[in-house]
Amino acid sequence: MNPAHAPDIHLNLNVRGLGQSATLRINELSRQWQSQGRKIFRLGLGQSPFPVPGPVVRALRDHAHEKDYLAVKGLPALRQEICDYFLRTEGLQYDPEQILVGPGTKELMFLVQLSYYGNLIIPSPSWVSYAPQARIIGRHLHWIPTKTESQLGVTPSALESLCYKDPHRPRLLILNYPGNPTGTAYDPEQLQAIAEVARKYKVLILSDEIYSGLHFTGGHVSIARFYPEGTIISNGLSKWCGAGGWRLGAFAFPKTLTWLLDTMSAVASETFTSTSAPIQYAAIVGYQDSPEMREYLARARRVLKALSEFLVGRLRAAGADVGQPKGGFYLFPSFERLRAALAVRGIADSQGFCEALLAETGVAVLPGADFGRPETELSARLAFVDFDGGKAQEAIANYPQDLAVSEDWLRAHCGNVTEAIDRLCAWLAIA
Repeated sequence: MNPAHAPDIHLNLNVRGLGQSATLRINELSRQWQSQGRKIFRLGLGQSPFPVPGPVVRALRDHAHEKDYLAVKGLPALRQEICDYFLRTEGLQYDPEQILVGPGTKELMFLVQLSYYGNLIIPSPSWVSYAPQARIIGRHLHWIPTKTESQLGVTPSALESLCYKDPHRPRLLILNYPGNPTGTAYDPEQLQAIAEVARKYKVLILSDEIYSGLHFTGGHVSIARFYPEGTIISNGLSKWCGAGGWRLGAFAFPKTLTWLLDTMSAVASETFTSTSAPIQYAAIVGYQDSPEMREYLARARRVLKALSEFLVGRLRAAGADVGQPKGGFYLFPSFERLRAALAVRGIADSQGFCEALLAETGVAVLPGADFGRPETELSARLAFVDFDGGKAQEAIANYPQDLAVSEDWLRAHCGNVTEAIDRLCAWLAIA
């Protein structure tokens, strides 16, 4: 074909220069290094290490024959089960008509930004896809500062400071907790204070609670308890149910936001049509209250809590500043205290830090700049997921409940993660 006859390049201005998602990019880079025979410790992509629970897998097998298009909002039985889940876990009452099921919460988050006309507010740091989605759609984006390096959470004062300047502007605040990339969670008093500011300025809140089931104490509290009329809850199977690749998420809307739900449903009907039928049938079991699901979550929380405490201790001893997460499987350490020593090795920003760490140790993490932190800040996100979660769950089931999980147990059953932190800390010591 003659290049002169090829169509001219006419890209939408909003997507020009848009790169691949940072989490997927590090995953592909890790595969390239592995294909060359190197041992890589994959602490970049935040994928649950635990298998999909057995009852949910069996339900998928049983419904593999389902082939019909389902309702745009989702299978009625599944939407009812999601309502029961929120009533059981949060004391919140929803009607099935207030639930919208989609092929992953990521798609639904894109649709809510597309449908709602307002500026996006996210804390720094935030999950890597919130900001790019706003850019694709053409929304104005405001990063708001977070409390401290150890907390990294939204504060009422920061939200008040932003909204006060233009009190009538429509805004959408995404609140993610337990948080990616920090593991931050909020107590009820903090949520109530944030809710009061949001109500004062009529800020719409998208509460991204995809890690709610992995709150280490099982004590997750939704901000919808304090601001029900202005909060959309986002949840799904990818994290607490270990089914990221299944792509099933759901939004729960208050009746006051039916206008937004109806618009999103209309857009969904013209885009993804409906979510995979077999997966929706299987998801019913995932959302049900059963001894198997309760035990699955209890074991996962215990493993992740113990592992996070061990990693935080090692990182702090090596000179990093890092907060103790309250849920999920992420850490967001800052290495600013080691800046002078790292500068001697030519490392001056988070991208350079992560590239040098991967090249010299095989440990793959993501630079803090990908999460909205300043490019020159020496921070990174570490996803402590590179272990066999199925075997770890089996082993923790036989570990005495009255004993703290030992370092020896963690090294035996989460060996890639513990070896990765050993390599990282030894690399920092050289600095």
